[in-house]
Amino acid sequence: MTFANTRATTYNDTVVRQFAIMTVVWGVVGMLVGVIIAAQLAWPDLNLGIPWLSYGRLRPLHTNAVIFAFGCCGLMGTSLYVVQRTCQVRLFSDKLAAFVFWGWQVVIVAAAISLPLGYTQGKEYAELEWPIDILITLVWVAYAFVFFGTVGTRKVRHIYVANWFYGAFIIAIAMLHLVNNAAIPVGFMKSYSAYAGVQDAMVQWWYGHNAVGFLLTAGFLGMMYYFIPKQAERPVYSYRLSIVHFWALIFTYMWAGPHHLHYTALPDWTQSVGMVFSLILLAPSWGGMINGIMTLSGAWHKLRDDPILRFLIVSLSFYGMSTFEGPMMAIKTVNALSHYTDWTIGHVHSGALGWVGLITIGSMYYLIPRLFGQKQMYSMKAVEVHFWTATIGIVIYIAAMWIAGVMQGLMWRAVNTDGTLTYTFVESVKATFPFYVLRLLGGLLYLSGMVIMLWNTYKTATAGRSVTVTIPAAVAHA
Repeated sequence: MTFANTRATTYNDTVVRQFAIMTVVWGVVGMLVGVIIAAQLAWPDLNLGIPWLSYGRLRPLHTNAVIFAFGCCGLMGTSLYVVQRTCQVRLFSDKLAAFVFWGWQVVIVAAAISLPLGYTQGKEYAELEWPIDILITLVWVAYAFVFFGTVGTRKVRHIYVANWFYGAFIIAIAMLHLVNNAAIPVGFMKSYSAYAGVQDAMVQWWYGHNAVGFLLTAGFLGMMYYFIPKQAERPVYSYRLSIVHFWALIFTYMWAGPHHLHYTALPDWTQSVGMVFSLILLAPSWGGMINGIMTLSGAWHKLRDDPILRFLIVSLSFYGMSTFEGPMMAIKTVNALSHYTDWTIGHVHSGALGWVGLITIGSMYYLIPRLFGQKQMYSMKAVEVHFWTATIGIVIYIAAMWIAGVMQGLMWRAVNTDGTLTYTFVESVKATFPFYVLRLLGGLLYLSGMVIMLWNTYKTATAGRSVTVTIPAAVAHA
């Protein structure tokens, strides 16, 4: 082991600060749109007859806002923070990092304008039309250069496991985006997919489920492997398990997409392959969850007094629950009941609100005070209130959707002795109404927590100041 003295430099936390603030802002915006469309499902007249406010246009706006605005801003901000600290080197290029931030905000605003206007490819999580897709590609390539360039110029030999997960997320999403969005432009905001029929559906759900697998799972696991040990002040429970977890997850997730297409025109053997790989996924998923939770070994008492740690650990509980439920729903006999019902919506939101939302919120509560020279958030009481508001909101939301989904599935398959359907579809919709109202209540609670966080973030940022963190001058080389 030798030590080389290097000229003291500082981390680039400007771009991290920008992403952290916008994560909170876009979180409020995306979840507000979610509450609006939840209200529209209960009371359809709330769109006021305005086409730009119709459910069909606002729903993709909601999913894009929470995944690509809230989620990706959180991922980009935390990854650029973590990669500097774990590599002990400044970001590869300040100008490219600035382009990534501003370019991504332009993408988000373009989505917020084009989707309500009805410009869409009609593909789940890939609705944006070709000019915006090109901009996404340019920003993503710049992001990859910044991240991997920083890893490549690191001053420590070891690449910390969080960077493996962030790196896999960046590479996989780039590949998925390019393949699934292959299209033939026929106008400024109109294109046709390069694929047709069942091939288009297969490519779309290869993309769609791996957007879940590599953006909403792998990326946020990178967050988990850095911020839980930091907040708990404990080492990762098993570093060896984290590496096994990484490779098992990466190899398995790619093949699970066909489970979205059970009982469709997709060949039966392809559906079965998707089902089998989905079941295998249970092992690496739970391995990661156990690794994260067991990091608290010897420090469980901290959960009593630390609401930030509570956000991080409860998010793992929802991750474990969602990654158990997903493989179960991929089993064809279970899927025969759950498919096309609100059970699927409950499953998605247990992962989105419970796992993605809470791990991001907890990570932001760790980051924001440090980025503005504060010891903690302006109001830790508000963080406590946010935790309980969010958790209760999630439980109400997903419980309502689970019950509604099972009820719908049972009503749709119920038949009389003469073989006719027992219930009309309209009767199942009417029976679902009280559960839609409960979902709205759960969403309102979750949104109110995000509004509290926005206020707390504003007070923390204005009470503090931007800080400059110096990289240690003497860095170890193996």
